[in-house]
Amino acid sequence: MKRLSILPLLLILSACATQQERCISTVTRDLRTVESLIAKSDATLRRGYALEEYETSRPVYRQCGWYPRVLSDGRVVAGAPRMCWDDVTETRTRAKAVDLNQERRLLEGLREKRTQLAAQAGPAVARCEAAFPEE
Repeated sequence: MKRLSILPLLLILSACATQQERCISTVTRDLRTVESLIAKSDATLRRGYALEEYETSRPVYRQCGWYPRVLSDGRVVAGAPRMCWDDVTETRTRAKAVDLNQERRLLEGLREKRTQLAAQAGPAVARCEAAFPEE
């Protein structure tokens, strides 16, 4: 749910980017994704275990309205608060066992892919800079 509340802000900020910045962001998207995966895999190896996110719900007692109260002149107004149980979804993190040897192989493959993508990104960024010069 928190991620969805950030979406409008990201859309507004992306509208402020120049054409050159949008072009560079597009051509380097895969490289940024691989770098993020490398950081995650590296952290897993340093810790010795992975972190897994999961969602759970828990009941919360909260106010959900008012009981009506009738005044002596016949008007109905809000009286005492009405309380209800409501389920709230939370995202939590827990440790997860991983095969560290497999994680090392994965990290090595990601580093090779990063080298390949970085080599491809250089000329692509240069094309973006040529096509959309900064003013």
